[in-house]
Amino acid sequence: MSILSADFTRRYERRIINVHPSLIPSFCGEGFYGLRVHEAALKKGVKVTGATVHFVNEIPDGGEIIMQKAVKVRDGDTPETLQKRVMRLAEWKILPAAAEKISDEIVRKKRRKIMDIYKINDIAKLIEGNSYVGRGIVIGKSADGTKACTAYFIMGRSANSRNRIFTERGGVLYTEPFDASKVEDPSLIIYAAVRNYENKIIVTNGDQTDTINDALKSGGSFKSALETREFEPDAPNFTPRISGMLTFENKDFTYEMSILKSADAAGSACNRYTFSYSPLAGLGHFIHTYVCDGNPIPTFQGEPERVAIPNDIDEFTQSLWNALDADNKISLYVRYTDLVTGAEDSRLINKNA
Repeated sequence: MSILSADFTRRYERRIINVHPSLIPSFCGEGFYGLRVHEAALKKGVKVTGATVHFVNEIPDGGEIIMQKAVKVRDGDTPETLQKRVMRLAEWKILPAAAEKISDEIVRKKRRKIMDIYKINDIAKLIEGNSYVGRGIVIGKSADGTKACTAYFIMGRSANSRNRIFTERGGVLYTEPFDASKVEDPSLIIYAAVRNYENKIIVTNGDQTDTINDALKSGGSFKSALETREFEPDAPNFTPRISGMLTFENKDFTYEMSILKSADAAGSACNRYTFSYSPLAGLGHFIHTYVCDGNPIPTFQGEPERVAIPNDIDEFTQSLWNALDADNKISLYVRYTDLVTGAEDSRLINKNA
């Protein structure tokens, strides 16, 4: 038996339900599952037991109760006979009934509420309280329409991942070891993350930065370059490769973003998604490798998220850095490019300073 992480349950609040073989709050919580519940009920000598369907939260069997059904305990019951009777008379009846009830409530709420698909989110509010969104890319245009924003951050859980810093040399942003003597595996943590090529800025979470750069030099494109790559081979997580590219022309720009993800839990195939955008003032798009922490870690879902891009680079940098989990954040890089002059202004923060 496994217990869902607090990050995961918060992400899907009131969307996950569980059936427990007792009348909560009796015989529930950590350690009470399967026959153990019925053994405890018989040992206590209760005359009535039953089952409970409840919402799942970070506390084992601690979520809001949705439905319960009582079942009598008979003389001579064993844990096995009681378990079968509770399943037949309670669990198998209230679980589908509760699922139907909750589904109907969700449908009714959606019918009453028109979804604002054009909402522009505060990126800090999207990630604060989420301990692990992995690596992230933000691309967009400042609110006054004068600058292009490019941002990239990394997080890490292992000692190897956390042993990194950002360095910038010759306009190229690199991830490098903070302490070279402690590097365990350099293959997925040391790479050029941001490069300029002619009128383009390339930003990625891996060595596909160079794949894209090399393809452009030989007449290829962002999309064609990434057709040659796939997700990272770090089973069971199969970390997605995320990438972005800005193309500047006529004192404006367009941008593309991509994610390469495993098609299944076995890593047997790669799904490739590419998004192309015309910039709007004050709007950016945010893509990150993971939904939240977990084991394995759930990968990013859907389209890049719409986020606000302020005029002030320091405001954006500090807001994003402060929202990232204090234990797992490693480095952040933000660059604003003036659309008229091409002048670049950047900020770099390393936790390992």
